[in-house]
Amino acid sequence: MTADIQLPKVAQSKINRLAQAAGRSPAAMLRLVLRDGFDAVEVSIKENTLADKQFGRGETVAHGDVMRDAQAQF
Repeated sequence: MTADIQLPKVAQSKINRLAQAAGRSPAAMLRLVLRDGFDAVEVSIKENTLADKQFGRGETVAHGDVMRDAQAQF
């Protein structure tokens, strides 16, 4: 289903900024915002950006180590 909606300029600007930060189109970002809300989408983008930077710097932990640590807590 498609619909034409008019968003306030503030919401349009925020969606455009989030879309650019996430490397997505504004239309794709709007769908995420409608599903999850602005706050959740913004947190997700920030966390993914941080994770990408950490990965790029080699600051990663092997899957087996993560699983071992997680299982040791139970």
